Amino acid sequence: MAREDRRFACLTCYDFTTARWLERAGVPLLLVGDTAGEMILGHPGTIHAPLDFLITLTAAVKRGAPTAYVMGDMPFLSYQVSVEEAIRNAGRFLVEGRADGVKLEVGSGDVELVRRLAVAGIPVIAHLGCRPQQAKLAGGYRAAATIAAEVAALVETAAAMEAAGAIMLLLEAMPAEAAAAVVERTSVPVIGCGAGPACHGQIVVLQDLLGLTDWQPAFAAPLAALGDQLVQAALAWSDRVERNDLGRHPYRMKDESGG
Repeated sequence: MAREDRRFACLTCYDFTTARWLERAGVPLLLVGDTAGEMILGHPGTIHAPLDFLITLTAAVKRGAPTAYVMGDMPFLSYQVSVEEAIRNAGRFLVEGRADGVKLEVGSGDVELVRRLAVAGIPVIAHLGCRPQQAKLAGGYRAAATIAAEVAALVETAAAMEAAGAIMLLLEAMPAEAAAAVVERTSVPVIGCGAGPACHGQIVVLQDLLGLTDWQPAFAAPLAALGDQLVQAALAWSDRVERNDLGRHPYRMKDESGG
């Protein structure tokens, strides 16, 4: 699709049932993101998503969407301690989680890590720009590559990641001009997350898109209001229960002959 200059949609997904519906909609790429720490577990940030939990979710999503490209998101401290541990944990995403590739938040110092993973046969999606796992170090979530020198550094790092074997790039939270410079310099598919229209693919958190979160980033405006619909469905069910209006009961006693 990237070679044909066809834009493709990507969404986060965390369970089998939702994956089935997204595959039926034709979404070609699903990310089992460490945002599950926030969306599923209720933590205040992505660094709280456990490795085993994400691997389990990745396998569930792949079972629900077997024809989609499913990315497993390597969580905080699953690849930073050592290259050997990174290879082992990434391999678990492929073997146990049935992922098609793994996403890592990387910087200029991680080129050798990406190369070693690629040599081991692990497809790597290099996540550049704003890196949520480093939000505490950066003092919060901040846009990346907002000045010319930072754009130049971003482009060089992106090119180095491709040369090291990264099969895709994911760019988060940056001016459109910065992402366009990366797309022009590299030849692998580039997915944007608040990175402008030059990217081949675009990804947002599914719960933001569906109107299930109380706040959404500006680049992920809701296309539905499922939160409100969920409230209304729950209220309607509660009302039926209070009125004992459950409809015709489906089960009947059998006579002694089994009829």
